[in-house]
Amino acid sequence: MSERTITIPDFALVVLIGSTGSGKSSFAKKHFLETEIVSSDTCRALVSDDETNLAATGDAFDLLNYTASIRLKRRLLTVIDATSVKREDRAKLVQLARKYHALPVALVLDIDPKICHERNQNRPNRDFGEHVTRNHSKALRRGLRGLQKEGFRQVQIMKSPEEVDALQIERQPLWTDNRGDHGPFDIIGDIHGCFDELTELLKTLGYQIDPFEAGVEELIHARHPEGRIAFFVGDITDRGPRNLDALRLVMGMCEEGSGRCVIGNHDFKLNKWLKGRSVTQTHGLDLTVAELEQTSDTFRKQASEFIWDLRSHAWLADGKLVIAHAGLKEEMHGRGSGHVRNFAMFGETTGEVDEFGLPVRLEWARDYRGKADVVFGHTPMAEAEWLNHTMCIDTGCVFGGKLTALRWPERETVSVPAKRQYAVPAKPLDAVQSLTAQQDHDKLLYFDDYATKMRIETRFKSTIQIPEENSLAALEVMSRFAVDPRWLIYLPPTMAACPTATEGPFLERPEQAMDHYASRGVTDLVVEEKHMGSRALLVVTKSAEAAKARFGVEDGKAGVIFARTGRPFFKDEQMEAAIVKRVSAAMSASGLWKQLGSDWVLLDAELMPWSAKAQDLLKRQYLPTVSAAEQSAAALLGALASKAESEELEQLRAKAEVRLSNARLMSKTIDGYCWDADNIDDYRVAPFHILASEGSVHVDQPHTWHMATIESLAKSDPILQPTGWKRIDLNDMKQRETVAEWWLAHTAQGGEGLVFKPNAFIVRGEKGLIQPAMKVRGRDYLRIIYGPDYDLPENIERLRQRGLGRKFSLAERESKLGFEGLHRFVEGMPLSKVHECALAVLALESEPVDPRL
Repeated sequence: MSERTITIPDFALVVLIGSTGSGKSSFAKKHFLETEIVSSDTCRALVSDDETNLAATGDAFDLLNYTASIRLKRRLLTVIDATSVKREDRAKLVQLARKYHALPVALVLDIDPKICHERNQNRPNRDFGEHVTRNHSKALRRGLRGLQKEGFRQVQIMKSPEEVDALQIERQPLWTDNRGDHGPFDIIGDIHGCFDELTELLKTLGYQIDPFEAGVEELIHARHPEGRIAFFVGDITDRGPRNLDALRLVMGMCEEGSGRCVIGNHDFKLNKWLKGRSVTQTHGLDLTVAELEQTSDTFRKQASEFIWDLRSHAWLADGKLVIAHAGLKEEMHGRGSGHVRNFAMFGETTGEVDEFGLPVRLEWARDYRGKADVVFGHTPMAEAEWLNHTMCIDTGCVFGGKLTALRWPERETVSVPAKRQYAVPAKPLDAVQSLTAQQDHDKLLYFDDYATKMRIETRFKSTIQIPEENSLAALEVMSRFAVDPRWLIYLPPTMAACPTATEGPFLERPEQAMDHYASRGVTDLVVEEKHMGSRALLVVTKSAEAAKARFGVEDGKAGVIFARTGRPFFKDEQMEAAIVKRVSAAMSASGLWKQLGSDWVLLDAELMPWSAKAQDLLKRQYLPTVSAAEQSAAALLGALASKAESEELEQLRAKAEVRLSNARLMSKTIDGYCWDADNIDDYRVAPFHILASEGSVHVDQPHTWHMATIESLAKSDPILQPTGWKRIDLNDMKQRETVAEWWLAHTAQGGEGLVFKPNAFIVRGEKGLIQPAMKVRGRDYLRIIYGPDYDLPENIERLRQRGLGRKFSLAERESKLGFEGLHRFVEGMPLSKVHECALAVLALESEPVDPRL
């Protein structure tokens, strides 16, 4: 027998139907991957160690259904190898396919029961009576004619072993699976017969329209010189003045390949009329019918065939874009079922009607968390706005609004106004809100977005995983203690300490930091003074109006200052507002608003005095430590004063004097970092990064740009403190020596230390990011961290064993998360995606890393 080839969808539930011994398993192994086959015999063996154990059948089929469900959920072709000769067994499988929007395919092996019985006799543990195969065959044949009515979209029946051997199977993508098509696209909203506006929009987009005559039957052709594709979201006709011409243009562009279209509910209803069915001519269909009745049967048939071939949706650009008339949930993308088609055309409703007599629609877009952009129409809106990676592109042209296109992947909208109102909407177009749809949605944190194990893909070719328990702990901090989440676009990484000095009285020295970078091929560094303050993030806008427009806040604030854990820096909101106002004014005076082309900026800074933020640490930890050290050393010296001289007591007295000196040094160091701050002029803000502004994340700028730009900003207001810095070349040994001398002088005068950074903001090494910054702290400052006597020989040798690996890893991961979150915010992604990164930084802070590092 000659070979016969059939095609099946590459995503389907394939059900092999046949008696035991009909050859289903051999057929499956020939045509499908082992991983694609879910066998009842295998499942029976897995649950009982015996594939013929009929007592285990119930558990075996539970496992079969569960396994098939997981595969279908993940959009994987799945083959069921079981007899499935009974209708009730097949019904469960068809229902499973429908649940996951997979097409059910029946491959029937209707083999003579005598042949099946003979085969079973030659198989171990299959010594069934002949009645078994006979009964299977009878049950199968009773349902053969009704397989399509049962819900199978494709049925192939093989009557003999020769037919089974001759059959070849090819796979093809579902019609909705266009992932290989990358566009670029111009996605155009509901036309509804607004032909004049459509041609104006196409010309605005750069399309060239061939000459045409209005009202005739020839198709109208148009194309873009750069090969862009116009993609229509459906509802081509009804309500508007030139329905026939709109249909001619869309059909012509689709025929030429310069356009594509998905089916809308109005198109679906029009096709019913074209096929001669009885249809109530409401919602503008009567206008379309009146125009089409003047055309020939040939044109009407051509229009009907065109609409019949329109797909429910298109899954495009490697799965990054979905176009459907009324939108589509993530679990339906690239799948095929009647439910998918209905949702794509009509959306999802509650079954109720509102005060305007319109169906109450479920707002699926508010719950959408998929990665693909979903662009749709159907429900007219005043403006086309992004909401959770979805956009309704229907801006009510036929109702006097405008016709809108979305350029993709540019994600830019282009609109032309309606020439007039052609129809009165049952419900007024939504008025323009003071907040965008996304900003209104982002007023709240959604618990389910974060209460799980998070897997965050960053643009640094790495994925960072956060355990669920860490996510929950961070979510509590973020929801209970953090600033208004709409401001919380970034949390900074921890900063790694330099490798430990191997000898001498210092635990940290600049040489170790410079050697670390040089050994990794990074020789162009920027070295900055480290101010002894508290890390602060300043989100500053030009005005409260600018803050409302970009961040969606409506409380009149023009900015906010928060700590590296996301908590408000100031309890006194008036002080926060005053500092924000001064920084904003300095941005204006220095010309930075104009230079950056932005109404907002995110600054990374140190805010001083240290005591402004570290009051609890001072009262509960550092000052009590100093006091106890001073008192104990003084008490010991007092007790020794009355004792007779001896060598042993002299050594003890010398140690006590050293300890007293160390305690006083620690006290002096703390005093240098703390002062009373009763009014705004007592504060100092020392920015060191301009992290982001509208349209830009400034990690593309070298640190020299950041420092020079900040110097110009600091000249505009004395509250802004400049930072001393140098650019050095590690290949120049003299420059190395100069930096080491600078560090010694700076720390001797009470400075905390220096920070070493690659001049390029982000440097990738062989094993990931090179440390973005490394601090080298002074000898006296480290007394605050490790205690007043940390540098005694017996103590410092023990501290040299400190492990830095975890800290380095933490700093690298938190840097990636912070920058990823900033990019997402600047790119206009939903705030939930931005918060995902900020929350992950908080979660990583719970890792067991020595906080003194």
